Amino acid sequence: MPELLKNRYNRESVHELALRIRAVYHSFQVNDFVNGIMDKNWAGLELKARMRQITLNLGRYLPADYERALGVIDRVAAGYPEGFNDFALMYFPDFVEVYGRDERHWELSMSALERYTPLSSSEFAVRPFIIEHEERMMAQMALWTAHENEHVRRLASEGCRPQLPWGQALTSFKEDPTPVLCILERLKADPSPYVRKSVANNLNDISKTHPALVAKTAREWYGKDGRTDWIVKHGCRTLLKKGDRDLLALFGFADGGSVDIDGFALDAASVPIGDKVTFSFVVETKKAARVRLEYGVDYVKANGGRSRKIFQISELSLKDNTRRPYTKTHSFADTSTKKHYPGTHSLTLIVNGAERGTLDFELSAK
Repeated sequence: MPELLKNRYNRESVHELALRIRAVYHSFQVNDFVNGIMDKNWAGLELKARMRQITLNLGRYLPADYERALGVIDRVAAGYPEGFNDFALMYFPDFVEVYGRDERHWELSMSALERYTPLSSSEFAVRPFIIEHEERMMAQMALWTAHENEHVRRLASEGCRPQLPWGQALTSFKEDPTPVLCILERLKADPSPYVRKSVANNLNDISKTHPALVAKTAREWYGKDGRTDWIVKHGCRTLLKKGDRDLLALFGFADGGSVDIDGFALDAASVPIGDKVTFSFVVETKKAARVRLEYGVDYVKANGGRSRKIFQISELSLKDNTRRPYTKTHSFADTSTKKHYPGTHSLTLIVNGAERGTLDFELSAK
């Protein structure tokens, strides 16, 4: 299992930061700074709480004047090699979020967020600015869409995602995402895959609260540019998993009648938690067709109810009179984000958005 990101905020990394600061700001109190961060509560803090604890101690030991403090951070940031980007350095934009939201600091803070985002994304730091000054901040985001640096252009999209993971929710954009779509319109054919992925994720966020609006946007954007087509397809992934017929047709998955499923079977009627289940089936086509294959698992929840999660198998184009076998394995091992509970589970095969068979099995305790 990969190391938790929060664990990269540790005594060694904090001490390294302190030494970098002292190299450009000689009166910086290295030991007091490190000890102020690594207090008795540190072990129990999660990622963003650790980041904020570092930020607050930067505020305590850097110059009290905001402009002078940014000057120190700028010199520290300049010490990293060109192209360096590390999520763990987000305390730099977080410093701007905490100490730079006063009206008199607006231009200074906007410039700082722009400078720091190539080093470590400012996607969380911009959100309080949006909440407090939506129109002004979105005008700034619009300017960033034309920036020469892909990290800054990505910030224009990522920073205004209505439901950014780990980020403060942008309630007004969940209610009316029109200002966000204006930003995405400017980036829908961006040359950078890094930016396009953010645009797609933003579009997917919007689809969760405004599915009809995203479907309309998809129809308007699709078929004009290959880069935009990828964004539309990836941005509609939640709607496709829900079997939206219009979008399935838009991407060529309308014809399910010429596709047959044969031999759908599980390898076991009972599976212990921590093990895997294997299922198999055969796809048969009467005539040429685009085929989207998915399966849904109905999990037992802690309260005894059930909830479904959809998994994609593949998308492919098959010629007429084709017969293709599939074997797929699904794990029921517990992870940090998923706990399994014993009981009757179901596995459903889905072809072009339509259910084509369901098999039950027991998930048993270890």
